[in-house]
Amino acid sequence: MAVNLKDYLELIQAEIITPDVDISSVSITDGYVSDMLSDVMGTAKEGQVWITIMRHMNTVAVASMTSIPCVVFAKGLKPDAAVIERAIQEEICLAVSDKQVFDLAGMLYKMLGK
Repeated sequence: MAVNLKDYLELIQAEIITPDVDISSVSITDGYVSDMLSDVMGTAKEGQVWITIMRHMNTVAVASMTSIPCVVFAKGLKPDAAVIERAIQEEICLAVSDKQVFDLAGMLYKMLGK
């Protein structure tokens, strides 16, 4: 089962900080939770939402390498402007939610019918 990225971001009450990136046609098939870049590079798959607290430039690079369409930053943490600009260039959605990582993953898990 897949869900629309826009629907998930609305559910978690996320602030989309890359508004120029079109999310309306993005389907999400799974999620990935990790704060280790090497773990994400080696294991994450296309079509997953990456939930993390990592906010530096390499986060965007890893999302791009793994074809992850969206990174959700938990706990209200926001990356700096350079990271946001790079994500726009790479057409990767960045979103911020005040919710904890556990809650964000659980909400996606439930939405996906797992």
